Amino acid sequence: MEAYYARRAREYEKIYDKPERQADLARLREDIPALFRGERVLEIACGTGYWTPLIAEAATSVLAVDFSDETLQVARAKPYPKGNVVFQQGDAYALPAWPERFSASYAGFWWSHVPLERLDAFLAGLHARLAPGARVAFMDNLYVDGSSTPLARRDAAGNTYQERRLADGSRHEVLKNFPAPGELEARLARAGTDVKVTRYEYYWLATYRIMA
Repeated sequence: MEAYYARRAREYEKIYDKPERQADLARLREDIPALFRGERVLEIACGTGYWTPLIAEAATSVLAVDFSDETLQVARAKPYPKGNVVFQQGDAYALPAWPERFSASYAGFWWSHVPLERLDAFLAGLHARLAPGARVAFMDNLYVDGSSTPLARRDAAGNTYQERRLADGSRHEVLKNFPAPGELEARLARAGTDVKVTRYEYYWLATYRIMA
């Protein structure tokens, strides 16, 4: 998957051009930054930084992490008028022990790429980098027939996969999980408090606070 996103870096944001998704995206461009006003935000899997400038407008600071140097190059090239964003290459499953804990965290289109059997360990590692009571937000896709890439297979652990083709003609199998109704609420209730899941037409946004 790392190789896929590295090769896709320059065409990644074309996914935001789908006409049927514009109303949802307009709402999310308002709803997501509003969660982080005045916060010190850790952004996981920032990719090409589509959401980073929006969050940075509201936040006190943003540390944006991604595994791929190719996508980080795109993210760094975007304007950040407040000068409050730092990018760092890193592994979401092995986050560095930064000197200070963050007051909030965001990850867009990352949850669906985490194997089901690694979700709890990933959340534990993330929470260890956050201050008590920190707000956590995840945003990702809902599966919508006719708009989403069809699922190609399911493995023994229940993870689902899509087959995707890039502009260069290469084909890639990509892990992409779509939580069943109630699954997010149940998983996040074990991870924190004040769980809220909003389902738009094509996306979902989940927020909670880690245990104080």
